[in-house]
Amino acid sequence: MQEIINALVALGRDIGREDRKLALLGEGNVSAKVSNSEFLVKASGSSLGALTHQDLTSCDTTAILALLETENITDMQTEAALMGARLHPDSKRPSTETVFHAWLLSLENIRFVGHCHPTAANQVLCSPRARDFAERRIFPDEIVCCGPASVFVPYMDPGLPLAREVREQTNLFIKHHQLVPRLILLQNHGIIALGPTPQSVLACIFMATKAAEIFVGAAALGGPTFMQQKDVDRIHLRPNEVYRQQQLRIG
Repeated sequence: MQEIINALVALGRDIGREDRKLALLGEGNVSAKVSNSEFLVKASGSSLGALTHQDLTSCDTTAILALLETENITDMQTEAALMGARLHPDSKRPSTETVFHAWLLSLENIRFVGHCHPTAANQVLCSPRARDFAERRIFPDEIVCCGPASVFVPYMDPGLPLAREVREQTNLFIKHHQLVPRLILLQNHGIIALGPTPQSVLACIFMATKAAEIFVGAAALGGPTFMQQKDVDRIHLRPNEVYRQQQLRIG
């Protein structure tokens, strides 16, 4: 347990460094799977850049996932349910985005999740080109670190409505691509990276941010020029790239 806590705190601080412009003040959140019945998530209002173990709240996975099936629930009822799902009564209030964290951590081989609002990525996600950025690729390392495509989620109210849309769009992605995504892009909001290790989450966030910067620059010069699907598939399935992912602990 302590090893997971230490890894999650380090991940949060890496994402929250102000010079990286991924999350400012109380923006963004992180989570980690402890077991099939328990996970840790950043407390609401905590700063990723100054994250400590006291800013992590342990939650009951089943209780949180039950919210996805609850209809006509008010904001106050959702708040009460989040507080009631804490495994330690003296813990801080879980993040507003706790529900999508719980669901994503239930996916195969996913143990860490990071959500942030990179300036570079939001330049694209707040533009008419957001879906192009999600569904197409422009250079090989974007494929290696972020996957052959990303989930695109239209803007939804943060909290339970967003969690339900993340589930819907991610399930459609899995059905179409036959794989769990590495990157989820939220229109007019930010990004979610998920993976088996903190390194995989961080690599995905860094590369998505680089890709966004390249995308914006290429768009200003008349592009971008997207890679052909056959070339994307080739990079995604190449044995040497799979090996490199393993060496970087991002596979």
